[in-house]
Amino acid sequence: MITAAQLRAARALLGIDQRQFARAAGLSVPTIQRMEGSVDVIRCNVDSLMKVIAALDDAGIELLGPDTPSNGHGRGVRLRN
Repeated sequence: MITAAQLRAARALLGIDQRQFARAAGLSVPTIQRMEGSVDVIRCNVDSLMKVIAALDDAGIELLGPDTPSNGHGRGVRLRN
C-alpha cells in the first residue's frame, strides 16, 4: 500500500508537479489529485495503483513500508542509488 503522503513526498524528491507525474504514470491530473487528497492509504482501482507504483519505480523511488529496514520507523520514500 502507498499513502497520499508518500506520493506527495516522492514527487517532491523528484522535483515534479502533479501534471508531470500524471503524464509519467499514464493517468489524469484529477486522478493524481484525488490520490494525493486521500486521508491515509490511497483509495483507487488496482490498475491506477499499479501505474503509480510503476512510475515511481521507473523514476528511482523506493517505497518504505512500516516494516521496511531503515534508520527510522514508519512509512516513507527514498531515492535508490
